[in-house]
Amino acid sequence: MKTKLFSYFLILTIVIVCGCKEATIEKTTNTVPSATTTLVNPDGTYPTVALEKDTIVLKVMQTRVKSLSSFPSIEEGLEENINYMEKMADQAMTEGDKPDIILFHEFPLTGYSSGTRQEKLPFTIEVPGAETERLGKIAKSCDCYVIFGSYVRDKDWPDHILSINTVLGRDGTIAKTFWKSRNIKRIYKTREITTTTIEAVRDAYRKKYGIEEEFPVLQTEFGNIAVSTVQFDPFIYAAFAMRGTEIMLRTATLFAEEDVVFTAWSNDFYSAMANFTLPISTGYNAGESVILDPNGKILAKHPSKEEDGIVEAKIPIAAFRKDRTIPNYALEMTEPVFQQYQQEIPINHLNIEKNKLPKTGEEMKLLMDSISRYNPPKKAN
Repeated sequence: MKTKLFSYFLILTIVIVCGCKEATIEKTTNTVPSATTTLVNPDGTYPTVALEKDTIVLKVMQTRVKSLSSFPSIEEGLEENINYMEKMADQAMTEGDKPDIILFHEFPLTGYSSGTRQEKLPFTIEVPGAETERLGKIAKSCDCYVIFGSYVRDKDWPDHILSINTVLGRDGTIAKTFWKSRNIKRIYKTREITTTTIEAVRDAYRKKYGIEEEFPVLQTEFGNIAVSTVQFDPFIYAAFAMRGTEIMLRTATLFAEEDVVFTAWSNDFYSAMANFTLPISTGYNAGESVILDPNGKILAKHPSKEEDGIVEAKIPIAAFRKDRTIPNYALEMTEPVFQQYQQEIPINHLNIEKNKLPKTGEEMKLLMDSISRYNPPKKAN
């Protein structure tokens, strides 16, 4: 099984990992961390805070998705979706063990909406905002962390649609937000994903938030957690592991189980994936949300693709942390290859004037084709 998964993941890595070139994009500055910025401890240790308990309970919420664009008004849509999140959180509190962490999927509030950039912007939320304040009450009443993904708008990033995972603390306030690191590329023949990620505006993001926020880890009394919507990207998850992640919480839609298994296994952390549900007749790989241990063993899995429910597992965080170091990677051996590797799509590719931001997935593809470093530009499989 290990050999099969490893081969599968290597193929996906070669196919999907993408990269960089300059065109009308702001100049990339490949700055290195300053001498005062420690991103990874050289002795294999990593920062933590004291644990409150030896074993924690993680619950993954597998729920339906309803797009705001399908409601008579945005307000009605948000109200129904929040009500449903509250209902599911109440179920998580009253069934099984009390949760310490509740993980929702990528779109429990907004759903996915199609259309142009300007058409989709209204179907986003602000963080912080009325929705995070309301959902914070769930976290406070449950005395647990509540995590959810959403499309977000931000006045500091005008006309950008951000993909952000928000972590609400036990006190009901925002403990951390996690931008999506990068989008998967070249999987559609006629379009590309238009949301703005850290990679797409890396230099501006780094200047505003600091280099340490590119792969942030939230040190909590229940363990070191990180949240991501990235799929099929071993480098991203290795970076999170190097930074001290113990529990990797994922919200990628329509995921591949092999990706989640191998990522947990190769990076020696617990992991969970929250997916939304869709009718089997749609043909999409919905549902089947999972929680895994650091050996890639499935601790819990929802059996259905189309039924809502809660996936629950206990994580012996104290025993796991005892004498643990970050994983071993063959960085020194592979570094000469990595130094010569050139990403196809430039980092900072959305560091452009807002009126030039691609309005559609088709325009995003045209942008990527025009700045591709590959000749010919890479095509979808």
